[in-house]
Amino acid sequence: MGVPSTSHKPLEIGCKLLCRWRDEQYWMCEVIERRHNLETSEWQYYVHYLSFNRRMDEWVGIERFDLGAQETSGGDGKKVTRNIKRKFDESHHAEEEGELDPVTLREHEEATKVKNINRIAIGKYEMNTWYFSPFPKEYANCDTLYWCEYDLAYFARREHLERYVRTRCKRRHPPGDEIFRQGEMAVYEIDSRVERVFCENLCLLAKLFLDHKTLYFDVQPFLFYAICTCDDQGAHIVGYFSKERVSAEDYNLACILTLPCYQRRGYGKFMISISYELSKREKKLGTPERPLSDLGLVSYRSYWATKMLEILCKHKGTISIQELSDMTFFRPEDIISTLQALDLLKYFGGQHSIYVSPKMVEQYVNKKDNSPPVDPARLQWTPHSERRGNGAMTEGRKPS
Repeated sequence: MGVPSTSHKPLEIGCKLLCRWRDEQYWMCEVIERRHNLETSEWQYYVHYLSFNRRMDEWVGIERFDLGAQETSGGDGKKVTRNIKRKFDESHHAEEEGELDPVTLREHEEATKVKNINRIAIGKYEMNTWYFSPFPKEYANCDTLYWCEYDLAYFARREHLERYVRTRCKRRHPPGDEIFRQGEMAVYEIDSRVERVFCENLCLLAKLFLDHKTLYFDVQPFLFYAICTCDDQGAHIVGYFSKERVSAEDYNLACILTLPCYQRRGYGKFMISISYELSKREKKLGTPERPLSDLGLVSYRSYWATKMLEILCKHKGTISIQELSDMTFFRPEDIISTLQALDLLKYFGGQHSIYVSPKMVEQYVNKKDNSPPVDPARLQWTPHSERRGNGAMTEGRKPS
Protein backbone atom coordinates (compact mmCIF):
# COMPACT_ATOMS: atom_id res chain seq x y z
CA MET A 1 0.00 0.00 0.00
CA GLY A 2 1.46 3.35 -0.97
CA VAL A 3 1.75 6.27 1.43
CA PRO A 4 -0.58 9.05 0.24
CA SER A 5 0.55 12.58 -0.30
CA THR A 6 -0.45 15.11 2.34
CA SER A 7 -1.94 17.34 -0.37
CA HIS A 8 -4.82 15.72 -2.19
CA LYS A 9 -8.19 16.44 -3.66
CA PRO A 10 -10.80 15.75 -0.95
CA LEU A 11 -12.53 12.40 -1.25
CA GLU A 12 -16.15 12.56 -2.29
CA ILE A 13 -18.90 11.58 0.14
CA GLY A 14 -20.28 8.23 -0.99
CA CYS A 15 -17.07 6.93 -2.56
CA LYS A 16 -15.92 3.43 -1.64
CA LEU A 17 -12.33 2.41 -1.11
CA LEU A 18 -10.07 0.31 1.09
CA CYS A 19 -9.22 1.62 4.55
CA ARG A 20 -6.80 0.25 7.12
CA TRP A 21 -8.70 -0.89 10.19
CA ARG A 22 -7.58 -1.59 13.76
CA ASP A 23 -6.39 -5.10 12.86
CA GLU A 24 -3.99 -3.53 10.30
CA GLN A 25 -5.92 -5.14 7.45
CA TYR A 26 -7.62 -3.16 4.70
CA TRP A 27 -11.41 -3.36 4.43
CA MET A 28 -13.78 -1.85 1.91
CA CYS A 29 -15.58 1.19 3.35
CA GLU A 30 -17.86 4.04 2.29
CA VAL A 31 -17.18 7.69 3.10
CA ILE A 32 -20.22 8.94 5.01
CA GLU A 33 -19.09 12.46 5.96
CA ARG A 34 -15.99 14.67 5.81
CA ARG A 35 -14.62 17.67 7.68
CA HIS A 36 -11.70 20.06 7.16
CA ASN A 37 -9.30 20.90 9.99
CA LEU A 38 -8.41 24.57 9.52
CA GLU A 39 -5.39 24.33 11.83
CA THR A 40 -3.69 21.47 9.96
CA SER A 41 -5.39 21.98 6.58
CA GLU A 42 -6.08 18.24 6.57
CA TRP A 43 -9.32 16.47 5.73
CA GLN A 44 -10.84 13.81 7.96
CA TYR A 45 -13.42 11.26 6.81
CA TYR A 46 -16.18 9.42 8.64
CA VAL A 47 -16.30 5.92 7.19
CA HIS A 48 -18.59 2.91 7.38
CA TYR A 49 -16.91 -0.48 6.84
CA LEU A 50 -19.25 -2.36 4.53
CA SER A 51 -18.76 -5.72 6.24
CA PHE A 52 -19.12 -4.45 9.81
CA ASN A 53 -21.90 -3.20 12.06
CA ARG A 54 -22.40 0.60 12.19
CA ARG A 55 -20.87 0.68 15.64
CA MET A 56 -17.46 0.26 13.98
CA ASP A 57 -17.84 3.55 12.03
CA GLU A 58 -15.09 6.08 12.78
CA TRP A 59 -13.21 9.22 11.73
CA VAL A 60 -9.95 8.51 9.88
CA GLY A 61 -7.22 10.51 8.17
CA ILE A 62 -6.20 10.20 4.53
CA GLU A 63 -3.17 8.11 5.53
CA ARG A 64 -5.48 5.21 6.41
CA PHE A 65 -6.76 4.79 2.84
CA ASP A 66 -5.42 2.87 -0.14
CA LEU A 67 -6.16 5.59 -2.70
CA GLY A 68 -5.42 3.23 -5.59
CA ALA A 69 -8.31 0.94 -4.74
CA GLN A 70 -11.41 3.11 -5.02
CA GLU A 71 -14.56 1.25 -6.04
CA THR A 72 -17.99 2.30 -7.14
CA SER A 73 -19.35 -0.95 -5.70
CA GLY A 74 -18.15 -3.66 -3.36
CA GLY A 75 -15.47 -4.89 -5.77
CA ASP A 76 -13.20 -7.76 -4.83
CA GLY A 77 -11.38 -6.05 -1.97
CA LYS A 78 -10.88 -7.58 1.44
CA LYS A 79 -14.01 -9.37 2.54
CA VAL A 80 -14.92 -10.26 6.08
CA THR A 81 -14.74 -13.98 6.80
CA ARG A 82 -17.52 -15.84 8.59
CA ASN A 83 -15.41 -16.20 11.74
CA ILE A 84 -14.43 -12.51 11.77
CA LYS A 85 -18.05 -11.45 11.27
CA ARG A 86 -19.13 -13.75 14.09
CA LYS A 87 -16.54 -12.13 16.32
CA PHE A 88 -18.05 -8.70 15.74
CA ASP A 89 -21.61 -9.97 16.14
CA GLU A 90 -20.83 -11.73 19.43
CA SER A 91 -19.06 -8.66 20.79
CA HIS A 92 -22.38 -6.82 20.72
CA HIS A 93 -24.09 -8.01 23.89
CA ALA A 94 -26.11 -4.87 24.46
CA GLU A 95 -29.64 -5.94 23.62
CA GLU A 96 -30.99 -3.32 21.27
CA GLU A 97 -34.58 -2.20 21.25
CA GLY A 98 -36.97 -3.37 18.58
CA GLU A 99 -36.39 -3.31 14.86
CA LEU A 100 -37.80 -0.37 12.88
CA ASP A 101 -39.79 -0.42 9.68
CA PRO A 102 -37.72 0.33 6.51
CA VAL A 103 -38.78 3.98 6.13
CA THR A 104 -38.24 4.79 9.79
CA LEU A 105 -34.94 2.90 9.73
CA ARG A 106 -33.66 5.00 6.81
CA GLU A 107 -34.68 8.21 8.56
CA HIS A 108 -33.05 7.02 11.77
CA GLU A 109 -29.78 6.12 10.06
CA GLU A 110 -29.64 9.45 8.23
CA ALA A 111 -30.21 11.44 11.43
CA THR A 112 -27.68 9.39 13.42
CA LYS A 113 -25.16 8.45 10.74
CA VAL A 114 -22.20 10.21 12.39
CA LYS A 115 -21.16 9.49 15.97
CA ASN A 116 -20.90 12.70 17.97
CA ILE A 117 -19.00 11.18 20.94
CA ASN A 118 -16.06 8.89 20.21
CA ARG A 119 -15.19 7.63 23.70
CA ILE A 120 -16.45 7.70 27.26
CA ALA A 121 -14.63 7.37 30.57
CA ILE A 122 -16.63 6.05 33.51
CA GLY A 123 -15.12 4.76 36.74
CA LYS A 124 -11.83 3.04 35.96
CA TYR A 125 -12.81 2.22 32.37
CA GLU A 126 -12.56 3.98 29.03
CA MET A 127 -14.36 2.58 26.01
CA ASN A 128 -15.17 3.47 22.42
CA THR A 129 -18.77 4.36 21.72
CA TRP A 130 -20.83 2.66 19.02
CA TYR A 131 -23.60 5.04 17.97
CA PHE A 132 -24.86 8.62 17.92
CA SER A 133 -26.58 9.95 21.05
CA PRO A 134 -28.50 13.27 21.20
CA PHE A 135 -26.41 15.17 23.74
CA PRO A 136 -26.81 18.96 24.05
CA LYS A 137 -25.12 21.01 21.33
CA GLU A 138 -22.28 22.12 23.58
CA TYR A 139 -21.07 18.51 23.64
CA ALA A 140 -21.19 18.07 19.86
CA ASN A 141 -18.00 16.52 18.50
CA CYS A 142 -16.61 16.01 21.99
CA ASP A 143 -13.99 13.32 21.54
CA THR A 144 -14.22 11.88 25.08
CA LEU A 145 -17.04 12.38 27.58
CA TYR A 146 -16.25 11.90 31.28
CA TRP A 147 -18.94 10.44 33.56
CA CYS A 148 -19.47 10.32 37.30
CA GLU A 149 -20.26 6.63 37.81
CA TYR A 150 -22.47 7.34 40.82
CA ASP A 151 -24.94 10.00 39.65
CA LEU A 152 -24.15 9.97 35.87
CA ALA A 153 -23.27 13.65 35.59
CA TYR A 154 -21.08 14.08 32.50
CA PHE A 155 -18.34 16.52 31.50
CA ALA A 156 -16.28 17.40 28.44
CA ARG A 157 -13.02 17.59 30.43
CA ARG A 158 -11.49 15.17 32.92
CA GLU A 159 -10.48 17.92 35.34
CA HIS A 160 -14.09 19.12 35.50
CA LEU A 161 -15.23 15.63 36.48
CA GLU A 162 -12.48 15.31 39.09
CA ARG A 163 -13.44 18.63 40.66
CA TYR A 164 -17.12 17.64 40.67
CA VAL A 165 -16.45 14.29 42.36
CA ARG A 166 -14.14 15.95 44.88
CA THR A 167 -16.35 18.89 45.85
CA ARG A 168 -19.99 18.20 44.94
CA CYS A 169 -20.83 14.51 44.53
CA LYS A 170 -21.10 12.82 47.92
CA ARG A 171 -22.99 9.80 46.60
CA ARG A 172 -21.28 6.43 46.15
CA HIS A 173 -24.22 4.54 44.63
CA PRO A 174 -27.10 5.23 42.24
CA PRO A 175 -30.14 7.06 43.65
CA GLY A 176 -33.28 5.18 44.64
CA ASP A 177 -33.83 2.08 46.74
CA GLU A 178 -31.53 -0.90 46.95
CA ILE A 179 -33.90 -3.81 46.33
CA PHE A 180 -31.41 -6.66 45.94
CA ARG A 181 -28.01 -7.50 47.43
CA GLN A 182 -26.21 -10.81 47.04
CA GLY A 183 -22.45 -10.99 47.33
CA GLU A 184 -20.98 -8.15 45.33
CA MET A 185 -24.15 -7.66 43.26
CA ALA A 186 -26.72 -4.98 44.04
CA VAL A 187 -29.82 -3.72 42.22
CA TYR A 188 -31.26 -0.22 42.71
CA GLU A 189 -34.77 0.76 41.67
CA ILE A 190 -34.89 4.35 40.44
CA ASP A 191 -38.18 6.19 40.11
CA SER A 192 -37.92 8.47 37.05
CA ARG A 193 -40.49 10.86 38.54
CA VAL A 194 -38.14 11.46 41.47
CA GLU A 195 -34.76 11.14 39.72
CA ARG A 196 -35.61 12.47 36.26
CA VAL A 197 -32.13 13.84 35.42
CA PHE A 198 -30.37 10.61 36.42
CA CYS A 199 -32.74 8.56 34.24
CA GLU A 200 -32.38 10.93 31.27
CA ASN A 201 -28.60 10.75 31.56
CA LEU A 202 -28.79 6.97 31.78
CA CYS A 203 -30.77 6.93 28.51
CA LEU A 204 -28.21 9.21 26.83
CA LEU A 205 -25.44 6.90 27.99
CA ALA A 206 -27.32 3.82 26.76
CA LYS A 207 -27.96 5.36 23.32
CA LEU A 208 -24.18 5.43 22.73
CA PHE A 209 -24.34 1.61 22.63
CA LEU A 210 -27.89 0.90 21.40
CA ASP A 211 -28.57 1.70 17.77
CA HIS A 212 -32.38 1.81 17.75
CA LYS A 213 -33.10 3.11 21.21
CA THR A 214 -35.70 5.89 20.91
CA LEU A 215 -36.41 6.80 24.55
CA TYR A 216 -34.35 9.83 25.55
CA PHE A 217 -36.29 12.32 27.61
CA ASP A 218 -39.78 10.83 28.02
CA VAL A 219 -38.66 8.78 31.01
CA GLN A 220 -41.56 9.25 33.42
CA PRO A 221 -43.63 6.23 32.27
CA PHE A 222 -40.70 3.95 33.20
CA LEU A 223 -38.93 2.57 36.23
CA PHE A 224 -35.20 1.98 35.97
CA TYR A 225 -33.12 -0.76 37.58
CA ALA A 226 -29.38 -0.12 37.88
CA ILE A 227 -27.21 -3.22 38.27
CA CYS A 228 -24.01 -2.66 40.24
CA THR A 229 -20.97 -4.45 41.57
CA CYS A 230 -20.04 -3.26 45.06
CA ASP A 231 -16.71 -2.87 46.83
CA ASP A 232 -15.29 -0.63 49.55
CA GLN A 233 -15.25 2.28 47.07
CA GLY A 234 -18.99 2.15 46.33
CA ALA A 235 -21.49 0.66 43.88
CA HIS A 236 -20.24 0.63 40.28
CA ILE A 237 -22.93 0.52 37.59
CA VAL A 238 -22.45 -2.29 35.06
CA GLY A 239 -25.79 -2.01 33.26
CA TYR A 240 -29.50 -1.41 33.63
CA PHE A 241 -32.92 -2.37 32.45
CA SER A 242 -36.15 -0.40 32.39
CA LYS A 243 -39.80 -1.41 32.54
CA GLU A 244 -43.10 0.40 32.17
CA ARG A 245 -44.93 1.38 35.35
CA VAL A 246 -48.09 -0.04 33.85
CA SER A 247 -48.01 -2.31 30.80
CA ALA A 248 -51.20 -3.49 29.16
CA GLU A 249 -49.19 -6.27 27.48
CA ASP A 250 -47.47 -7.32 30.75
CA TYR A 251 -44.05 -6.37 29.43
CA ASN A 252 -41.58 -6.82 32.28
CA LEU A 253 -38.60 -5.27 30.47
CA ALA A 254 -38.42 -2.40 27.98
CA CYS A 255 -34.71 -1.79 27.42
CA ILE A 256 -31.58 -3.58 28.63
CA LEU A 257 -27.89 -2.70 28.41
CA THR A 258 -24.64 -4.08 29.76
CA LEU A 259 -21.80 -1.58 29.35
CA PRO A 260 -19.18 -2.96 26.93
CA CYS A 261 -16.45 -3.12 29.59
CA TYR A 262 -18.62 -5.54 31.62
CA GLN A 263 -19.90 -7.77 28.81
CA ARG A 264 -19.47 -11.55 28.57
CA ARG A 265 -19.76 -11.92 32.35
CA GLY A 266 -23.39 -13.05 32.53
CA TYR A 267 -24.89 -9.72 33.59
CA GLY A 268 -27.51 -9.81 30.81
CA LYS A 269 -28.88 -13.12 32.11
CA PHE A 270 -28.75 -11.72 35.65
CA MET A 271 -30.93 -8.76 34.64
CA ILE A 272 -33.43 -10.97 32.81
CA SER A 273 -33.65 -13.15 35.94
CA ILE A 274 -34.34 -10.10 38.13
CA SER A 275 -37.07 -8.92 35.73
CA TYR A 276 -38.84 -12.27 36.05
CA GLU A 277 -38.51 -12.24 39.84
CA LEU A 278 -40.35 -8.90 39.78
CA SER A 279 -43.05 -10.50 37.61
CA LYS A 280 -43.44 -13.32 40.13
CA ARG A 281 -43.96 -10.79 42.92
CA GLU A 282 -46.57 -9.07 40.76
CA LYS A 283 -48.18 -12.47 40.09
CA LYS A 284 -48.15 -11.71 36.36
CA LEU A 285 -46.65 -13.52 33.41
CA GLY A 286 -43.72 -11.54 32.02
CA THR A 287 -42.25 -10.99 28.59
CA PRO A 288 -39.87 -8.41 27.06
CA GLU A 289 -41.21 -5.50 25.06
CA ARG A 290 -41.75 -6.24 21.38
CA PRO A 291 -40.41 -6.25 18.77
CA LEU A 292 -37.16 -7.90 19.86
CA SER A 293 -33.94 -7.37 17.96
CA ASP A 294 -32.18 -10.46 16.63
CA LEU A 295 -29.63 -10.32 19.46
CA GLY A 296 -32.31 -9.74 22.06
CA LEU A 297 -34.24 -12.76 20.78
CA VAL A 298 -31.11 -14.93 21.01
CA SER A 299 -30.52 -13.81 24.62
CA TYR A 300 -34.09 -14.49 25.69
CA ARG A 301 -34.37 -17.81 23.85
CA SER A 302 -31.21 -18.97 25.63
CA TYR A 303 -32.64 -17.89 29.00
CA TRP A 304 -36.07 -19.44 28.39
CA ALA A 305 -34.53 -22.68 27.13
CA THR A 306 -32.18 -23.00 30.10
CA LYS A 307 -34.90 -22.48 32.71
CA MET A 308 -37.35 -24.83 31.01
CA LEU A 309 -34.79 -27.59 30.47
CA GLU A 310 -33.74 -27.38 34.11
CA ILE A 311 -37.37 -28.13 35.05
CA LEU A 312 -37.87 -30.82 32.41
CA CYS A 313 -34.71 -32.69 33.43
CA LYS A 314 -35.99 -33.02 37.01
CA HIS A 315 -39.68 -33.55 36.24
CA LYS A 316 -41.18 -37.05 36.29
CA GLY A 317 -44.22 -37.77 34.17
CA THR A 318 -46.12 -35.49 31.84
CA ILE A 319 -46.11 -31.72 32.02
CA SER A 320 -48.22 -29.22 30.06
CA ILE A 321 -47.29 -25.87 28.54
CA GLN A 322 -49.58 -24.20 31.08
CA GLU A 323 -47.79 -25.94 33.96
CA LEU A 324 -44.44 -24.76 32.61
CA SER A 325 -45.86 -21.25 32.41
CA ASP A 326 -47.15 -21.43 35.99
CA MET A 327 -43.71 -22.54 37.23
CA THR A 328 -41.60 -20.03 35.27
CA PHE A 329 -43.97 -17.06 34.74
CA PHE A 330 -43.07 -17.23 31.03
CA ARG A 331 -45.91 -16.57 28.59
CA PRO A 332 -47.16 -19.77 26.88
CA GLU A 333 -46.39 -18.15 23.52
CA ASP A 334 -42.74 -17.68 24.53
CA ILE A 335 -42.53 -21.28 25.75
CA ILE A 336 -44.00 -22.69 22.52
CA SER A 337 -41.87 -20.53 20.22
CA THR A 338 -38.71 -21.50 22.13
CA LEU A 339 -39.53 -25.22 22.03
CA GLN A 340 -40.26 -24.96 18.31
CA ALA A 341 -37.06 -22.99 17.60
CA LEU A 342 -35.00 -25.67 19.38
CA ASP A 343 -36.94 -28.50 17.70
CA LEU A 344 -38.04 -29.91 21.06
CA LEU A 345 -41.71 -30.33 20.12
CA LYS A 346 -42.38 -33.73 18.51
CA TYR A 347 -45.66 -35.13 17.17
CA PHE A 348 -46.38 -38.65 18.45
CA GLY A 349 -49.63 -40.60 18.51
CA GLY A 350 -51.81 -37.69 17.51
CA GLN A 351 -50.45 -35.21 20.04
CA HIS A 352 -47.43 -32.98 20.57
CA SER A 353 -44.80 -34.01 23.13
CA ILE A 354 -41.67 -32.36 24.44
CA TYR A 355 -38.52 -34.33 23.67
CA VAL A 356 -35.38 -33.33 25.58
CA SER A 357 -32.25 -34.62 23.87
CA PRO A 358 -28.94 -35.20 25.68
CA LYS A 359 -27.39 -32.64 23.32
CA MET A 360 -29.79 -29.94 24.53
CA VAL A 361 -29.13 -30.81 28.17
CA GLU A 362 -25.40 -30.48 27.57
CA GLN A 363 -25.82 -27.20 25.70
CA TYR A 364 -28.16 -25.43 28.10
CA VAL A 365 -28.17 -27.17 31.50
CA ASN A 366 -24.68 -28.59 31.96
CA LYS A 367 -22.81 -25.68 30.41
CA LYS A 368 -20.67 -23.45 32.61
CA ASP A 369 -22.72 -20.47 33.81
CA ASN A 370 -20.78 -17.32 34.65
CA SER A 371 -23.82 -15.19 35.48
CA PRO A 372 -24.20 -13.98 39.08
CA PRO A 373 -26.72 -16.07 41.05
CA VAL A 374 -30.16 -14.71 41.91
CA ASP A 375 -31.60 -15.81 45.25
CA PRO A 376 -35.27 -14.66 45.29
CA ALA A 377 -35.10 -14.39 49.09
CA ARG A 378 -32.61 -11.53 48.66
CA LEU A 379 -35.13 -9.43 46.72
CA GLN A 380 -36.75 -6.82 48.97
CA TRP A 381 -39.45 -5.45 46.73
CA THR A 382 -43.21 -4.98 46.76
CA PRO A 383 -45.24 -4.34 43.58
CA HIS A 384 -46.07 -0.67 43.16
CA SER A 385 -49.79 -1.44 43.02
CA GLU A 386 -49.56 -2.71 46.63
CA ARG A 387 -47.64 0.23 48.06
CA ARG A 388 -49.14 3.00 50.11
CA GLY A 389 -50.09 5.94 47.94
CA ASN A 390 -50.04 3.65 44.88
CA GLY A 391 -46.40 4.06 44.01
CA ALA A 392 -44.60 5.58 46.97
CA MET A 393 -41.46 3.63 47.71
CA THR A 394 -42.16 2.01 51.05
CA GLU A 395 -40.34 -1.29 50.58
CA GLY A 396 -36.75 -2.00 49.80
CA ARG A 397 -33.92 -0.67 51.89
CA LYS A 398 -31.94 2.52 51.50
CA PRO A 399 -28.43 1.80 50.25
CA SER A 400 -25.80 1.31 52.89
